[in-house]
Amino acid sequence: MYNNIISEQKGQINYITINRPKQMNALNKETIEELHQAMKSADENSEIGVIILTGSGEKAFVAGADIKEFADFSISQGGELAMNGQKILFSFMENLSTPIIAAVNGFALGGGLELAMASHIRVASSNARMGLPEVSLGVIPGYGGTQRLTQLVGKGKANEMVFTAGMIKADDALSWGLVNYVVEPEELIAKAEDIAGRILKNSASAISSAIRAINANFEDGVNGFEVEIEEFGKCFGTADFKEGTTAFMEKRKANFRG
Repeated sequence: MYNNIISEQKGQINYITINRPKQMNALNKETIEELHQAMKSADENSEIGVIILTGSGEKAFVAGADIKEFADFSISQGGELAMNGQKILFSFMENLSTPIIAAVNGFALGGGLELAMASHIRVASSNARMGLPEVSLGVIPGYGGTQRLTQLVGKGKANEMVFTAGMIKADDALSWGLVNYVVEPEELIAKAEDIAGRILKNSASAISSAIRAINANFEDGVNGFEVEIEEFGKCFGTADFKEGTTAFMEKRKANFRG
């Protein structure tokens, strides 16, 4: 079905693996389209509650964008590249109703780090190396990197990472708040699955509401508190709310259906 990725469902988890090992899993236009389609399909599948995103092999999550695709672009083509990429994949991922856990194995550079940052939660292997090296090519991050990195690590650290084009180690990424956990490479997927398991115990509809409310805090001209109030109110009309509150009062575990 796909040329550049592998998408497989196991229980309530959808595993999406970027599978271009000879290119260090670099993002090209086709891969971005395929990731969009796989995530859209997973989000529309009521059986799936979490997506785990990773790269094939241990060398790279995604080592960057496929530079040869845009090396000769004009100003307008460059702007269109960034706009389309953000719309089709990176902003799409951030606003997906289904939580995405990025399991970052090896290099996550440029578009690869931007892909991880567009995910809702990040787990890194101890051999992971992360960076936004775009200024060394005479360009800047274009898939939301300047914005999401600043949100996650603060302006000063973001400036340093972008201006120096350098890579940081997994432990630094953890201390800076760029990733949630660092584990040994052989434990990476298991850690992502552990987090997924804890997510899956809860209400899918409530988690979707939480994603919208949390993201609202970072949208210009949007009052996040008002979005929270609206989403909170909507929860009262869901079957999950009825089940959750009933289960609590009956002192049993809730059986959420989403």
